[in-house]
Amino acid sequence: MEVILLEDVKTLGKKGQIVKVNDGYARNFILPKKLGIEATNENRNNLKLQKANAEKVAKQQLDDAKQMAEKLKELSVEVKIRAGEGGRTFGSVSTKEISTAAKAQLGLDLDKKKIQLDEPIRTMGTHIVNIKLHKDVVGKLSVKVTQQ
Repeated sequence: MEVILLEDVKTLGKKGQIVKVNDGYARNFILPKKLGIEATNENRNNLKLQKANAEKVAKQQLDDAKQMAEKLKELSVEVKIRAGEGGRTFGSVSTKEISTAAKAQLGLDLDKKKIQLDEPIRTMGTHIVNIKLHKDVVGKLSVKVTQQ
């Protein structure tokens, strides 16, 4: 019997694959546990449609991320921190502060977890920060750190 896997099964394959298994294994294990469905013509067509839709959505997300990366190149955010004599800062600029400043100044809702800092920003001036927009796309945002 051929089944379409609905979840990853360690010994058989990954989600979405069509695999051939013994009838008893399918009836007693895979089908009751909802790990797969019988590979009828209707189910095969549904699988093809789902894969096509998933590819379309993934391509759209990638295009959106690339557009956002281009937009971010031209933008700049200003973050004010406390500093003492000689421009020495108290503390550092965190991803949360950058995210909050981007929302307030630019109207961009950037997740603080997607902002990547090699090390905390502890100096005044302009710094380039990486923002992971997609698994394949990283945008760069200019962050200007000034004295409060």
